[in-house]
Amino acid sequence: MISKEDAEILKQLSAEHGLKFISGKFSQGVVFSTSLGQEDQVVTDMIFRNQLPIKVFTLDTGRLFYEHYDLLSKNNSRYKTKTEVYFPEASDVEQYVNEKGINAFYHSVENRKECCFIRKVKPLNRALENAQIWITGLRSDQSENRENMPIIEWDEDRKLFKYNPLINWSYQEVLNYLEQNNVQELALHKKGFISVGCQPCTRAIEEGENPRAGRWWWESSQKECGLHSH
Repeated sequence: MISKEDAEILKQLSAEHGLKFISGKFSQGVVFSTSLGQEDQVVTDMIFRNQLPIKVFTLDTGRLFYEHYDLLSKNNSRYKTKTEVYFPEASDVEQYVNEKGINAFYHSVENRKECCFIRKVKPLNRALENAQIWITGLRSDQSENRENMPIIEWDEDRKLFKYNPLINWSYQEVLNYLEQNNVQELALHKKGFISVGCQPCTRAIEEGENPRAGRWWWESSQKECGLHSH
C-alpha cells in the first residue's frame, strides 16, 4: 500500500531514486510497461542498470515497425536480460480482421478503438494481473490528456497504483539522459517519428507539431488508445 507519506516522498525523489524506493518497498508486484519509446528507454535503463526487482514487459500488437523488434533485441543483449512480451489473443484478432477488414481502424474511431482494445488493452490487462504498482514513462506535456496526471495515482479500474516517475520531465531532459548514458533508441526517432505506435497508425511529424500529432493522424481525437485514458 502506498501511503500519503510515501506519495510525498516520491514527489521529492528523482526518477531513479523513486524507482529504487518503490522496488524496495514492494518485493514483488512492481511492473513496468515499455513501448520502447524514448521515455521508456530512460526508465528501462534505470531499472536494468540498477538491477531493480521490477518486471519489464512490452506489448507486441502484431502491427509494429521492424525497428521495435530490433531495439528489443538490442536491449536484451545490452542489459543481459529479457523483456517479457505479451501478444493479443489470436481469436480476437482473427474475428476483427475477418468481420471488419485488415485495416478497419481507418474507417471509424470506434473501429480504431476496438483494434487498440484487442491489440493493446486486453494484453496489458493480462500483464498487470497481480501487479501492485504499474510504472509508466508518461510525461505531462505529451498531450492535454496527461497534463494533470500526478506522479503516483490509484487506478480504480485495475485496482493498483500507477507510478509516473518522468511525469514532470521535459522532452529535453529525456534527450539529455539518453545522450549522457548512451541509451539506445528507436532508429525511427531520427526520421521524425517521436511518439511511435503501430506502423499503420503512425506518421512522422513536421517541425512544430505536437509529438502525438503523428498518432492516428486521420482522426481529430484525444490521441489515446485506452492504455492511459485518464
